[in-house]
Amino acid sequence: MAHVTVDQLYELDAGLIANALKLRFFPLVVASGTGCRLRDVEGREYLDFTAGWALANTGYSHPHVQAAVIEQFQRVTFASLISGMHEPALKLAEKLVELTPGSFHKKVWFGLAGSDASETVGRLLPLATGKRRLVSFIGGYHGSTAASMSMSAHIAMTPFIGGGNVVKVPYPHPYRCPFGNDTPDCAERCIRFLEDYIFKTICPPDDVAGIIVEAVQSDGGDVVPPPDFLPMLADLCRRHNIYLALDEVKVGLGRTGQMFAFEHAGVTPDVVILGKSLGGGLPLSAVVARQEILDTGFALFTATGNATSCAAGLATLEAIKQDGLVENAARVGAYLHQQLCRLQAKHPLIGDVRGLGLIQGVELVRDRQSKEPARIETAKVAYRAFELGLLVFYVGMFSNVLEITPPLILTQAEVDEGVAILDQALADVAAGKVSDEAIARYAGW
Repeated sequence: MAHVTVDQLYELDAGLIANALKLRFFPLVVASGTGCRLRDVEGREYLDFTAGWALANTGYSHPHVQAAVIEQFQRVTFASLISGMHEPALKLAEKLVELTPGSFHKKVWFGLAGSDASETVGRLLPLATGKRRLVSFIGGYHGSTAASMSMSAHIAMTPFIGGGNVVKVPYPHPYRCPFGNDTPDCAERCIRFLEDYIFKTICPPDDVAGIIVEAVQSDGGDVVPPPDFLPMLADLCRRHNIYLALDEVKVGLGRTGQMFAFEHAGVTPDVVILGKSLGGGLPLSAVVARQEILDTGFALFTATGNATSCAAGLATLEAIKQDGLVENAARVGAYLHQQLCRLQAKHPLIGDVRGLGLIQGVELVRDRQSKEPARIETAKVAYRAFELGLLVFYVGMFSNVLEITPPLILTQAEVDEGVAILDQALADVAAGKVSDEAIARYAGW
């Protein structure tokens, strides 16, 4: 397909690729990528503040990950873990057990994506405990298989959510507390609502196998809960003999300035769910959990834990450590947050800036007092930033939060470059330079 244009490929995409697979914000056609940069088929270069939905933690084309994949590919590309074993999977499992906190006996289950990992947790917890119910949080996103969608409670999935055994409860949102915007103790109110009302009415704690939660609710709007939320939730789980499962698919492996986002709260979960960045760009997910959970029942997928993906996963973890990416995420993330707060002081459209490390959310509102979500304006800012050379997606229950999740190799100079583009995009949208027609083809969330 020589000398094709972006428009030509976009038309092919419209006729060939299922809309069920699409979440498009602008006409991006990727040809190559290095570091924090992507290039399209016409040679345009973009600074990527998305990392492909937080997948490219080590950046694009990391040499150590590339070398590991090539070496393993030349040996054997695939060997099913169902009826055999191979060294890359064993080495990666050993490393994951070492990295996750907890002195109890842990094992590892491998999958292809965060969705199948969440589904496996949702399947095995009831089997391991003999309890039927699960609890998850409104705004949570845990995948797009039937079972993982039933554990999710994101507004975009409302037509599809099933799972009568999963009870959804409020998540503490400091900017939009479900119990009122002026509620000072939002985390405590959410925990009390779960324990004093839900547990005493429709969901007896003796019948709850596990609670699944995100330490930072990413697709729900990059919501960072109050610091006392996870400790209180962990205490509730201990008192009621309920397993605590932390979904780290998007925010784990260094993104928040800790290896795992839940480490900011000092809790030790029974289950850790990983995906996205774990495979260094190849399909790979994992569940690291107590032995008694993962030795129950079965969750068999022929291609899971394939040798090439596991080699990439091990190399990714090595690169994160060798390149100091956890520390870089903390340092550069703090600088990024500071610069975004400066934009907030300049642009009335920005209602809130929040985040940990290199996951930052910029919530756009039409009025700072009423906090009316600026959904259309958010889509226009993302589109205009793309035109100016910056990739940024948007998330949230109202599709009004610009999500910034760049590769963890991001530099302060690249922060300055990206924030300058975002500054211009915000100004251009406020000045009416982006039409409704320009974004009509890109539905986003």
